[in-house]
Amino acid sequence: MARIADPDALRRLYGQPSGRSVDKELGWLDPHCRHFISLSPFVLIATADAAGATDVSPRGDTPGFVAATRAELLIPDRPGNNRLDSLTNILATGRVGLLFLIPGVDETLRVNGRAAIHDDADLLARFAVGGKAPRTVLRVEVEAAYLHCAKAFMRSRLWDARAQVERSALPTMGEMLRDQIASKPDAGATIEAESQEAMVERYRALLY
Repeated sequence: MARIADPDALRRLYGQPSGRSVDKELGWLDPHCRHFISLSPFVLIATADAAGATDVSPRGDTPGFVAATRAELLIPDRPGNNRLDSLTNILATGRVGLLFLIPGVDETLRVNGRAAIHDDADLLARFAVGGKAPRTVLRVEVEAAYLHCAKAFMRSRLWDARAQVERSALPTMGEMLRDQIASKPDAGATIEAESQEAMVERYRALLY
């Protein structure tokens, strides 16, 4: 296997990007970007810590849960697993990469920028659901935004119902976690595998 470690060699292999691939990048969110975000119920947040270790974390809510202006985004942080991987990375570097998805739409929207974590009471109240406010809100200053083509989604058939995988093709989440935790060298007592139904009910009680 030949390893490519030189940027020039990589560029010779792939060639230069076409004019449109370069020209489409904006330094702000135009009306098309903001409309896309208003329809999106799901965004992936990519971050890295000061040493370069990377992480990608999903965020989801009702369509348009991310507030957008020309210059910035506001993303409420709903209850999760409290690992805080994304947030601690943001504290370290202040940078994020975002990928917005809309169910049924093969194009995506990529946004990169500088990020900061806020817990202003009025800002949290703005994103409350059922009287429950998020712990924090992520403010992203937009530096680059562009629509990404549909080829990856066309190849993967992600939204094609005929390509969907039955949940039974995998063990339950509880079974997988039980086995993974038990496989660790320092594993303690074996944990009981939570049923898929019990897990879903527990999650529903903690969505907000």
